[in-house]
Amino acid sequence: MRRTLLVTSLLSAFASIPAIAAPAPSNAPARAIAADATTQLPRHTAPSHYDVSITPNAANATYTARTTITLTVLEPTASITLNATEMAFASAQLTGASGMAQQPKIAVDEQAQTATFTFAQPLPRGEYKLALDYSGKIGTQAVGLFSLDYDTPQGKKRALYTQFENSDARRVIPSWDEPAYKATFTLEAIVPADQMAVSNMPVKSTGKLPDGRKKVQFGRSPKMSTYLLFFALGDFERATKVVAGTELGVVTKRGNIKQAQYVLDESGKLLKEFNSYFGVPYPLPKLDNVAAPGRSQFFGAMENWGAIFTFEYALLLDPAISTQGDKQGAFQIDAHEMAHQWFGNLVTMRWWDDLWLNEGFASWMESRMTEKLHPEWNSHLSAVAVREDAMNRDSVASTHPVVQKIDTVEQASQAFDNITYQKGEAVIRMLENYVGETAWREGVRAYIKKYAYQNTVSDDLWREIEKAARKPITAIAHDFTLQPGVPMLRVADASCKSGNTQVSVTQDEFTRDRPGKQPLAWRVPVVAQTVGSISTARTLVSGGKGTFTVPGCGPLVINAGQAGYYRTVYSDALFARLAKDFAKVKPIDQLGILSDSWALGMAGVQDPANFFDLANTLPLSADPQVWGRVAGVFNGLDDRYRGDEARQQKFRAYALKRLRPVMEQTGWTARKGELETIATLREQLIVTLGQLGDPAVIAEARRRYAASATDPSAMPGPLRKTIMHVVAYHADAATWDKLRAAARAEKSQLIKDSYYELLASPADKALAQRALELALTDEPGVTNSADMIATVAQNHPEMALDFALANLAKVNERVDATSRSRYIPRLAGDSGEQATIAKLEKYAQEHLAPTSRRDAETAAANIATRIKVRNELLPKIDKWLAAH
Repeated sequence: MRRTLLVTSLLSAFASIPAIAAPAPSNAPARAIAADATTQLPRHTAPSHYDVSITPNAANATYTARTTITLTVLEPTASITLNATEMAFASAQLTGASGMAQQPKIAVDEQAQTATFTFAQPLPRGEYKLALDYSGKIGTQAVGLFSLDYDTPQGKKRALYTQFENSDARRVIPSWDEPAYKATFTLEAIVPADQMAVSNMPVKSTGKLPDGRKKVQFGRSPKMSTYLLFFALGDFERATKVVAGTELGVVTKRGNIKQAQYVLDESGKLLKEFNSYFGVPYPLPKLDNVAAPGRSQFFGAMENWGAIFTFEYALLLDPAISTQGDKQGAFQIDAHEMAHQWFGNLVTMRWWDDLWLNEGFASWMESRMTEKLHPEWNSHLSAVAVREDAMNRDSVASTHPVVQKIDTVEQASQAFDNITYQKGEAVIRMLENYVGETAWREGVRAYIKKYAYQNTVSDDLWREIEKAARKPITAIAHDFTLQPGVPMLRVADASCKSGNTQVSVTQDEFTRDRPGKQPLAWRVPVVAQTVGSISTARTLVSGGKGTFTVPGCGPLVINAGQAGYYRTVYSDALFARLAKDFAKVKPIDQLGILSDSWALGMAGVQDPANFFDLANTLPLSADPQVWGRVAGVFNGLDDRYRGDEARQQKFRAYALKRLRPVMEQTGWTARKGELETIATLREQLIVTLGQLGDPAVIAEARRRYAASATDPSAMPGPLRKTIMHVVAYHADAATWDKLRAAARAEKSQLIKDSYYELLASPADKALAQRALELALTDEPGVTNSADMIATVAQNHPEMALDFALANLAKVNERVDATSRSRYIPRLAGDSGEQATIAKLEKYAQEHLAPTSRRDAETAAANIATRIKVRNELLPKIDKWLAAH
């Protein structure tokens, strides 16, 4: 799942890919899950196959269904308990080998999300079929079976989709809805004759019914976890191509298929690379990517086996509005979800404790594939941004280990966070760098082949990597996945001797909210290099300290290449040498050093002005992504000055002085043959300079917006959203009304959704309040409402939080049920007011279970650190600015 890329040249050597063993046939006896695996269900029964027949009534938002489950009674029992919620059972019948049918008593526990079927006598061991007839509701948020309405020139239409991860198959299919209970599935649907139905497997047969509807039957799935089952229905169209024996497809609303062509073409390239890297061919006959209108607060795409679901904004490319960033994002999301077809679908974590085995690895493969297939994007530099996202979350007390203990459904939902995704990816990158790409790939291949169609824990992977690498990594992996936090290396001394640099480091821990904390201990793989040298030194710092020799005697870069998951604190003298020669440092290391210096400064570990000493030395010729990082910091820092206009203006004067020459060099108009990274920087600079109040940028954005009424070239597609963002951010009432009128008139759902997001982005408080009120009407569409409130929160967090709390019932109707414990706290995360912490604590106590308060605690920690920055650290930046 993707929330709202490098393969070595040796791959070409693997032209012949060994086939993987087929999954167990559907009549294979079910086995109990491992005794030490977490389960919320009795262990005495297990399913092996589900026959599901569903009849949705989209107009009435209801469905009826019949599911027949082939199951095994492993120990004599008088009852069968499985997961089920928000459904009404009409009948249940159990048939054994003798053919004798029994009608059990049915008891539903909505709080536990279970249904129990009790029999007059204990059932002996053996195989049975449990046939269940039931009905349920179709929701409007992306949970279970849900509908999405959208505008067309012919009027509104409705499409249906499913979203089952993490624990929502039970809303549609009575099932053992836990990842370790793998089974096969056959699905049939009774649907309108003029609509297309899509599921995990190809359509096996279609038959007309006397009432004018049709019955669509899909092929039998491989053995898989319930959360991967998928169904969609609507006025769709589909484009396909066959690559490496697999039919690849994209499915969109009718009329949008051309906008999915890019993803279809890139999917073919990705499939070949994944088949080669994993050493196992994609095992299903087809792989669709299904695009849907609207959005979720929880995710952007979902890796259903054979039928990836992706919201339109993350998949379709409309030349009228799509940017270079959108293009790269569509590729990366597709790569992420396709990686899951192996890491997650073919081999699945045993329980949600090891969710990172799905998400961290898919994120890592997404990055590798981007680097491999699109080197022109220079995306290897994004490794630093991935690391920063993880460390920001990992440096407060409410963090958690990568492998975490999950006890409840709500905790499983909360596990989809920056630790699972970004830290997981960063740790994998570090370990791969430690053992080498070839050994790592061989270990991954062995793991995929050995555990195909099974469930695993993290140590299953480490064993295969160690075998392939012939190098111990489990202890290092445990340090970074079984305990939370961020290592920090302090480099106190470095001296040149005989043409080499002798280095001494001590290991500490980086934290933003616990000064003086007793540091945890890690074994830290370190790569070091001197500026200008082509040689590196590699060592493992353990026991809290280390000494090593680095070739050369130039300025020292610890974590050269930025593969390590740790922060580096240089002594004042070493930092001064780096700053002096910073322009000569490799771009990846410039990014890493900039990011470290900024984070260390904002935590009070170092002088926050260190960042400015580095940024001040950057030449205009620096890598576009390095300038993008500087612009991003300036944008964030401007927000820290919110409410103090005099100090903010002094900072803005400096930031504009640094960024205007970069914008002048980049220009508003794309040059023939320019790098894609320049196009991305152009978008970043226009937005940042607009946020910083640059009169020239604001005036040009407004001029282009006004001119676009008669001159379409004034706002070219790749810049349209960027220009509109600046216009909306600085909108007055008349401009806001004009944008709203355009939103109402727009027929493209993709563009319409972007308009409502723009309506929520003004800096003006009165307009932000109007956006909040508009969000709770029917006008934007129910899936846009929560996004609008969250967009307001970016500029007005206290206002958005107060509004959401005052309208909590209505807001909850518009938020995915799985997201509610996270949504409200995240509205407040950018606040800098002490009173907001008290509001969060009150909300958590009144509305969240004690086990579901992690996001509230994290938001409170972020607010506390923002207050600390404002009171203690901004004055140091003011002092630096006054001197420059």
